[in-house]
Amino acid sequence: MKKFAVLVLAAWLVVAFTVPASALENVFGGYWRTRFYTNQNFDGNDADGANADDITRLDTRGRIYYTAILNDNLKVVTKFEMDAKFGEQGTGYGDIGADGVKLEVKNSYVDFTLGGLNAKVGVHGGALARGFIFDDDFSGATVAFKSGGVTIPVIWVKAFDEDSAANKRDVDYVAVSPSFNAGGVTLNPFGMYVFSDNASTWGSTSAYNDVDIYYAGLNLDANLGAASVWASGIYQGGEVELDGTNTTQDIKAWLAAGGLTLGLGGAADLHGQFVYATGQDPKDKDVTQFFVPKGASYYWSEIMGYGTFDAQVSINSPADQMSNIMFANLGTTIKPTADLKISLDAWWAQLAEDILVIDPQGKVSEEKDLGIEANVKITYTLVQGLNLDLVGAYLFAGDATTMKNNDEADPFEIGTRLSLSF
Repeated sequence: MKKFAVLVLAAWLVVAFTVPASALENVFGGYWRTRFYTNQNFDGNDADGANADDITRLDTRGRIYYTAILNDNLKVVTKFEMDAKFGEQGTGYGDIGADGVKLEVKNSYVDFTLGGLNAKVGVHGGALARGFIFDDDFSGATVAFKSGGVTIPVIWVKAFDEDSAANKRDVDYVAVSPSFNAGGVTLNPFGMYVFSDNASTWGSTSAYNDVDIYYAGLNLDANLGAASVWASGIYQGGEVELDGTNTTQDIKAWLAAGGLTLGLGGAADLHGQFVYATGQDPKDKDVTQFFVPKGASYYWSEIMGYGTFDAQVSINSPADQMSNIMFANLGTTIKPTADLKISLDAWWAQLAEDILVIDPQGKVSEEKDLGIEANVKITYTLVQGLNLDLVGAYLFAGDATTMKNNDEADPFEIGTRLSLSF
C-alpha cells in the first residue's frame, strides 16, 4: 500500500511539473467569520459558578479554498481551515503573539469529467436527503451520470477503517440519489446502504458486529409561484447483530418531514416546517429508533438544534441528528431594505418516545416535552459581501429539558457574527 501511495505521489509530481504554466488556472476562494455568543442554562439549571454548560466565548474561523484547473475536464480542489478561540493558549493562535499551529485540511480531491460522467475522488463533501441521513465531508468517491435533464449521483463513503494487526474492521456507506425535474417540481428518490462484517470498534456502532442497514426515501420540491413546498419521507430497515452474541435485531424506523414558504408581497414571507423521527418503543424488540451511525446533520432552532453558533444544544435534544424527535416551526422573514433581513421563528419540540427523568428527591417520571423556543435573527450587510448577524433565542423549557432540577431555569442564547464568503 505504501509503494502504491509513493507511485501515485510521484505521478502527480510529474503532472505538476510538466503542465505548462499557461495551461494551469488557479482559483482561490474561502470563508471567514468571527463571532461572540453566550449560552446560559442549557442543562436546565441556573446553578451559578457550577454550571459547565454556561459558555461565553469569542471565536474565529478562516477557510481557504484552492482549485487548480488543469483543463476543462480536470481540476484538483484543496480546502484548508483554521479555528481559534480568542485568548486560547497552547497550539491555538488566539493568544498574545498568535503563531499557533492550527491548520486543518478540510478537503483534498480530484474532480474530472469523462463524457457524461463526472467524478470526485478523495476527501470531499456531500449531502443526501436534506442532511437527514448525510451532510458532511468524507473520504470516498462521488460519481454522477448525466443524461439530458437527469443526474444520477452514486456515492461511496469509507466511514471507518481499522487495519491493525489486532483488528481489521471497516464500515462503508453506498448511496444513490437521482433527480428528476418537470414543470417546477423536483423528485429525488434516494437510497443508502450501511454495511460491515464487524463494526464493534467504531464508536458510532460499538454495540454491533454485523451491520446491514438501508435507507429508502423520496424528496419532493415544488415551486408554486408565490409559494414553495417541500417534503421528505425515509424508511430505515435492515438488521444488526449485537456485539459478543449471535442475537440479531431487525430495524424498523422512519422519518417524515415537510415545509412551506409563502411569499407576502416580496418584502416578507411566512414559513414553517415539521419533522418527525421515530424513537425506541420500549415494548418492541426491534430497533424502532431512527438513527444514522455518523454523518447526518440537519440544523433547526438556535438552542435545541445548533442554529447559528452550533457549540452545544439544550439537554436531551438530539441536536442535528434526527432521532426520537418531533418538532414544528412557524416564522416570518421580513426585508425592510435590500441590506436588512429580520427573521422571527417559533419552535415547538418534544421527544417521540418518553425518557426517564429522576428529580432531586429521587422520584422517577417519564417525560418528553422539550419546550417552546423563540428565535430572533437580524442580518445586516455592512458593506457588500460582509454580513453582521444579531441573534437572540429563549427556550421555555419543558420537563424533559429542565430534568426537574431544584434550580430549574430556561435556556437562553445571545450572540453576534461577522462573516463573509469570497
